[in-house]
Amino acid sequence: MGAWAENTFGNDTSCDWIVSFLSNPGLGAVTSAIEAVVGFDGYLDGRRADQCLAACEVIARLQGKWGVRNSFSENLDTWVESNPTDVPNELKALADAAIERILGPDSELPQLWDGASRNDDWHNVIDDLRARVSG
Repeated sequence: MGAWAENTFGNDTSCDWIVSFLSNPGLGAVTSAIEAVVGFDGYLDGRRADQCLAACEVIARLQGKWGVRNSFSENLDTWVESNPTDVPNELKALADAAIERILGPDSELPQLWDGASRNDDWHNVIDDLRARVSG
């Protein structure tokens, strides 16, 4: 995993997901990325989790809860601003379940970010995203 920052778009996988999303945008793509985590049995790989977190960012942004905006999110942010979309409560609940799954013991991302000790910066970013999605 190429990572340079704890924020959602601080890795290659999430940024690549944005490009893929923008080639066929909409809640269907968001739902697919989230369901790929919620419905996954076994050890959850970081790639699948990062894609899901990027999809969760779309949900938050569609609700006007932007989080970090930078050059990596610029094209996504432009799409969100141009495509107001109501996010169904069921999708918000599914996203919350996915974030819970990502934070669980059978998931690669916490292991990568925490290493020998808890990475509070990463956990704070995930907690913030979770609050923005639910809201």
